[in-house]
Amino acid sequence: MKGFGFFTSSNRLFFLILSCTDNYRLCILFYRYRDLAPQLVPLDYTHKPDVTLPYELIGSMPELKDNPFRQRIAEVFSEDGDGNMTLDNFLDMFSVLSEMAPRDLKAYYAFKIYDFNNDDYICKSDLEKTVNKLTRNELTPEEVSLVCEKVIYEADADNDGKLSLEDFQHMIIRAPDFLSTFHIRI
Repeated sequence: MKGFGFFTSSNRLFFLILSCTDNYRLCILFYRYRDLAPQLVPLDYTHKPDVTLPYELIGSMPELKDNPFRQRIAEVFSEDGDGNMTLDNFLDMFSVLSEMAPRDLKAYYAFKIYDFNNDDYICKSDLEKTVNKLTRNELTPEEVSLVCEKVIYEADADNDGKLSLEDFQHMIIRAPDFLSTFHIRI
């Protein structure tokens, strides 16, 4: 197949479909990934090279470096769970965090990011970590606890003391600014 610079036509179509993006953004994202480590990332991806960039490079990107959740975002989107990313992981991350991604997809990944213990629920300790990151540890432990209790009280539909994905999605529906705040511009 005739290549598109660095992808075969079938690879390009696959990435476009999965990444909620267009050719222009795909090119920008590829070069953003490559710019992190040009000595590791080849220009030609037609033979699917096995390249994984370490979290230290991903987390230092201008788009992430000031985000208090940068480590957790990278962990959620990486295959190894350590924040190290292949090009596929990188495209997935920017796709979900793009302005074009659907609300349900964003909510699903926000849930995964806030589920620090990876038990498929957001419990009080997950919420405490979330609140501390959001406030940069400026609240007292009592204030953090109060915020977490209020969130669980308001969003926990089945009263089990933790938020399921369904509880979280229902809460997000009531947050009109969620779509505008849960994104990264490229």
